[in-house]
Amino acid sequence: MSEAGRLYLITGVTSGREPVFADLRHARILINTLRLEAVQNDVQTWCYVVMPDHFHWLMQLNDESLAQVVGRVRGICARRIGRRIWQKGFHDRAVREEEDLKALARYVIANPIRAGLVDSVGDYPHWDAIWL
Repeated sequence: MSEAGRLYLITGVTSGREPVFADLRHARILINTLRLEAVQNDVQTWCYVVMPDHFHWLMQLNDESLAQVVGRVRGICARRIGRRIWQKGFHDRAVREEEDLKALARYVIANPIRAGLVDSVGDYPHWDAIWL
């Protein structure tokens, strides 16, 4: 059960781990959808990274359920891309109050380095963090 005002780390994976977001246009669609969600539905984005076959999103939940928010983001993204792209379900982890958010954000946005896609986060175009 999700809790309003709580921070969550969300991971959404494409169906069959297809590298949908290796296409720059598709990655931008997801990023723009995350930004739209923040503006239209008062969801605070702390950071995100869009990988070729999944995304990580550190966000603060509003008064809706986590399933509603993530479902809406995934649905809008799939409609804009024009086909079903998501694996069923998503992974979420409630962030503990004592966790260091900047350290968690650094871990999230370093995902492309750990995956061997780039040598430096600055070389990867599909991420953002509130502290920048």
